[in-house]
Amino acid sequence: QVQLVESGGGLVQAGGSLRLSCTASRRSISSFPMGWFRQAPGKECDFVATINWSGSRLDYADSVKGRFTISRDNPKNTVYLQMNSLKPEDSAVYYCAAKETSYTRTIYYNVGDYDNWGQGTQVTVSS
Repeated sequence: QVQLVESGGGLVQAGGSLRLSCTASRRSISSFPMGWFRQAPGKECDFVATINWSGSRLDYADSVKGRFTISRDNPKNTVYLQMNSLKPEDSAVYYCAAKETSYTRTIYYNVGDYDNWGQGTQVTVSS
């Protein structure tokens, strides 16, 4: 079973940038669709971004479009989330997730679509 580890979170001022990384071990994720989600205290876990195995299809939540970019480096078994123009409302624990369906063009938006999750990384944006 794939193990996912997120990193790159931290405290940043509004308008700043962070790049999150999600690195997999035990198994390659190069053929899997991947997603980023976030959860703020007292709120549900929300979709942020998704990417298919090749990077040819990707999509974002409306709240982050134009500010966040999802990408992947399959030889490094890593998925990234570049976050620019951060806002206080972006503060949350960010999770990456893998859906263990190989070589599909489909991208996935729901928590229940994914099979494996990382432990999360905290992002705090101060005003």
